[in-house]
Amino acid sequence: MYLSRYLCKEYSEVVLMRRIRIPRILKINWIENLSISVVFNNGESRVIDFDLLLKDLNVKPDSPESILYDTKALANAKVSEQTLSWDNVEQYISFRNGEKKRVPYEIGADVLFSYSKPEDSSPSKGIGQTIRSSRLRSGMSQSDLALASGTSRTYISKIENNRSDVELDTLRKIVETGLGKKLEIKITEP
Repeated sequence: MYLSRYLCKEYSEVVLMRRIRIPRILKINWIENLSISVVFNNGESRVIDFDLLLKDLNVKPDSPESILYDTKALANAKVSEQTLSWDNVEQYISFRNGEKKRVPYEIGADVLFSYSKPEDSSPSKGIGQTIRSSRLRSGMSQSDLALASGTSRTYISKIENNRSDVELDTLRKIVETGLGKKLEIKITEP
């Protein structure tokens, strides 16, 4: 009996561990002043305010990482091991034999995620509002639009309230079939 309880407990811990999603950084979008916009592994673009982060981490003026208060130094950030890394920060690790090795300065992606805020310029933010205003101008309810486009009213509601990303095929179906409008997508150089 004890062994089966132990195995069940261990199995449930393994299942729980698999559900925990540790944030990872996939790429840097932009660096401006003391802010860095990154894409996390959940697909979300988020902005990290390094002025706030470094203050909360109690970075002292005489510490090596205080160089990151300089915008040019902060701009040397790169993605390494799925987090942000700076080679320009003097940091060393010591081995038992007394040898020292220089290593890049890194802050864990989980810490960076906790200090980040969703980036407002996400294209899907405008899509929901655009669909809602077009639907209202057409005098349609969410149920009417859902019926006309072959989807559910709750899905339309989620899209309009930016609680769900919309796939391109579904967006085309909602706009062209449901609203009777033409969908155009434009890609421009930054």
